[in-house]
Amino acid sequence: MSDFTYIKLALELAAQGAGLVSPNPLVGCVVVKEGQVIGRGYHRYDELKHAEAWALEEAGQRTRGATVYVNLEPCAHQGEGKRTPPCAKALIEAGVKRVVVSMVDPNPRVNGRGFEQLREAGIEVVTGLLAREARRLNEKYVKFVTTGVPFVLMKTACSLDGRIATRTGDSKWITGEAARAASQALRHEYDAILVGIGTVLADDPLLTDRTGKRRRRPLTRVVLDANLRMPLGSQLVKTAREFPLVIFTGQDMASTARREELEALGVRVIALASATGKLDLAQALKALAAAQLTSLIVEGGATVAGSFVEQRLVDKATFFIAPKIIGGLEAKPAIGGTGSEFLSDALKLEDAAIERQGEDLEITGYPKAM
Repeated sequence: MSDFTYIKLALELAAQGAGLVSPNPLVGCVVVKEGQVIGRGYHRYDELKHAEAWALEEAGQRTRGATVYVNLEPCAHQGEGKRTPPCAKALIEAGVKRVVVSMVDPNPRVNGRGFEQLREAGIEVVTGLLAREARRLNEKYVKFVTTGVPFVLMKTACSLDGRIATRTGDSKWITGEAARAASQALRHEYDAILVGIGTVLADDPLLTDRTGKRRRRPLTRVVLDANLRMPLGSQLVKTAREFPLVIFTGQDMASTARREELEALGVRVIALASATGKLDLAQALKALAAAQLTSLIVEGGATVAGSFVEQRLVDKATFFIAPKIIGGLEAKPAIGGTGSEFLSDALKLEDAAIERQGEDLEITGYPKAM
C-alpha cells in the first residue's frame, strides 16, 4: 500500500479522539514494517500517552527500521506538568527509519522542532501528505494555538426562505430528526455552545451534548445576557453544577444581587465591556480561551448570529435547511443585525460542502478572507 493509504488511516484514527483531546490536537499514528501495520494509536487526553507512544507500544520490539505515519508533527517538548515525554525522542529511541507526516504543528512550542530533531538523528522525514485534510481535522486546535481565541462555528436551522420561526414564534421543528441528530453530532466536537438570552427566554433550552458519546469535559453552556435576565428556575441554571454555565453580562451588573444569586447556584458570571447594550464579543472569546475552551458553536437566534457575522468572528458556518417556505415579512430571519449595505460586503463562503440529512440539506462553508 502507498504512503497516502497509511496517512489516511492515521487521520481516521485521529478522528476517534473527537471530544476526548481538547485543548490538545487530534493525532493518529500508524507504524508499518515490510508492508504490514504493526502498531496503531490515537491520542486521548486523560490517558496521557500521545498517539505515537500508543502505536510504538503496540509495535513492541519490531520498530527498528519501520516507517511511522502521523497526521501532525511529533512534539519535541515535554508535555505540560511533565504529563508526556517528547514524541520525537520516542521515535528516535525506537529506531524507526522513516517518518511520514501530514502537517507541521503550528504550536510555537513545536513548529518544526520535531522535524529538526528527527532529521538530526538521521531519520528520513516526509511532509505534506493529505495536509489539507489534516488541517481541517485540527482546525479548532490550529485557530486556538495561533490566535489565542476559540474556533467559532455559526450553526442554524432554517427554512428554504431563511426563516428560523414563523411570525408567531413557532419554531419546533423546522428540520427533521436526521438534521437534528447531525446537529447534536456537531455539539460533541466542540467545547462550548453559545446563545443569547432571547433564546433562553423563548425556549428554555438545556444545551447539552445528547449524543451519548464519551467526552473529556462536559459541553460548556454560554449565554449573552447584558442585563442578567436569566431566570433562576431555567433549565440552564438548575443544571449549572452538573454542566458548566457561563453568563456574559454588562459591567453595570457586576455587583448586583442577581449576580450573587446566580453564582450561588453554580453559575459563572463574567462582566464585559458593552456599548449601546451590546456586549464585547471579542472580549468574550478571550475569556473562553482563558478557560482552555478551544472551540465554540454559536446557536443563538438572529440577533446573536447577526452580531457574530457583522463583527467577522465566524470561522465556519453550517446551515441545516428544510424544504419549507414559511413566508411573511414578520417571520424571524436566520441572521439579524443591520446586514450588508452592498452585495460586495456580504460574508462569502468558500469550500462549501452539501450533504443530505433526511429531507433536509446541510450546507457548510468557510468565510472567504476579505
